[in-house]
Order: sequence, then C-alpha cells, then structure tokens
Amino acid sequence: MSEKTYPAPVTNPETAPFWEAAKAGKLMIKRCTACGDAHYFPRSICPFCFSDRTVWEESSGEATIYTFSLMRKSPTGPYAIAYVTLKEGPSLQTNIVDCDLEKLKIGQKMKVVWKPTSGAPLPFFTLA
Repeated sequence: MSEKTYPAPVTNPETAPFWEAAKAGKLMIKRCTACGDAHYFPRSICPFCFSDRTVWEESSGEATIYTFSLMRKSPTGPYAIAYVTLKEGPSLQTNIVDCDLEKLKIGQKMKVVWKPTSGAPLPFFTLA
C-alpha cells in the first residue's frame, strides 16, 4: 500500500512565514499585541479586536481534542477530522492521523505531525 500524498499548500505573502517555518517543523500562530489573544490560521489582522499589531509565535504543537468526527465510509478508507485546542489557546480544524481512530476520545492529548507535500509540509495531529 502506498503512502498517502497531499497537495502542496498555496502560499501568499501573508502566509509565507507560516509555510517557511513549517519546512523547519515549526507550527506558527499569531498573537495580537493589542488584545493579547492568539489566533490560528495566522493572518495579519486580529480576528478578535481587528488590530494589525500581530506577531508570529511558535506553538508548542501540543493540543487537546475538542471534538471529532470519524468518517468510516470513504473511497480512501476511514479518517477522522477534528477541532483541537492548542496549548496556547486557539482551536483549529485538522485531520487526526497515524493512530487507532476507534480509540479517539474528546479531551485526549495530541501533538502536531507533519506530512510531506511537493512544497511545505502540512500539519496534522496524532495522539501524544
């Protein structure tokens, strides 16, 4: 059985630092220096207070499952999509990979893993 292939992410000047850090295995988030809140997906304007005073910050890559859905009927086999909450606060939608999907539970600890593409790798999560 061959390894799953993933499409390369499309970058733009606003997200280029995120994808460059991904190449080094770093999951980046943005933090607003006006309100103090961290957010994901990184963008230049804070989604909470609309300030443009945001800075890049490296995430620990540690997260907790907030909710998930197990897709059992798929042409490519079962997979799980989830919202995970990063240790730093933001929640993000992701796929859970490289673990027994039948044993997933809300509240389980997760960690980021990187899957290769023809460009920057993509972040997914697996059990910690």
